[in-house]
Amino acid sequence: MEEQQQANQEQEVMDWTEHLGELRKRLIWTLIVFILSFGAGFIYVEEIYRFMERDVDFTLNVLSPFEIIWIYIIIATVTGIIVTLPFFAFQLWLFIRPGLTSHERKVSLMYIPALFILFLLGLVFGYFVIKDLILQFLLDLGEGLVNEMFTAVNYFKFVMQITLPFAIFFEVPLIAMFLTSLGIIEPSFMRKTRKYAYLILVILGTMLSPPDFILQILVAAPLIILYEIAILMSAIVHKRRMKHLEKLEED
Repeated sequence: MEEQQQANQEQEVMDWTEHLGELRKRLIWTLIVFILSFGAGFIYVEEIYRFMERDVDFTLNVLSPFEIIWIYIIIATVTGIIVTLPFFAFQLWLFIRPGLTSHERKVSLMYIPALFILFLLGLVFGYFVIKDLILQFLLDLGEGLVNEMFTAVNYFKFVMQITLPFAIFFEVPLIAMFLTSLGIIEPSFMRKTRKYAYLILVILGTMLSPPDFILQILVAAPLIILYEIAILMSAIVHKRRMKHLEKLEED
């Protein structure tokens, strides 16, 4: 009996070691892709910089030579994140694939391109809508009051602080669908926690926007809409999952 227990413990340790080794391999490949895409962003930083600068109505300055390096780092980092995201999602899917059923594998694999598309949509929405709203408000606030001088580093940091959170928020419906398809959450749970989610989203909206009530509502409203979309998509996936389980039981 003791020998059997010891053998089971050794098997569990071996399984954990294999899982950690597999996870390490996936993370290393992801890191390699990030480094390569970071390097590509570093090479094409001037083209990306010109694209982002074309709709700026003021002059961007640098206060020290080191800030030029920071411009390269910021742009290359965002480029690396955008390129690496779908590859990381695929590596994550490969890692959890052995524990999924055949149906779950097919369904979860379809989430990878959707993950990338929603991330890009979030970036576009944050950059072309929310960023312009907040920036115009701040410029109007300081008009005639201060002499405005913007450094390129601070401007790009401002853009990152606005666009990247929205890129992440746009993933919420997809994450809800994925977790529902695995049976981890249900739409009823999301409905019960709706008021708490709204509170968190409003707080996030105030953190992302200046202290203006109307602007905070404009920022928080898309986040709340995304949460409602997440509930709707979760309900659709949950209904399909229940039908699939009922069909399996009948068979």
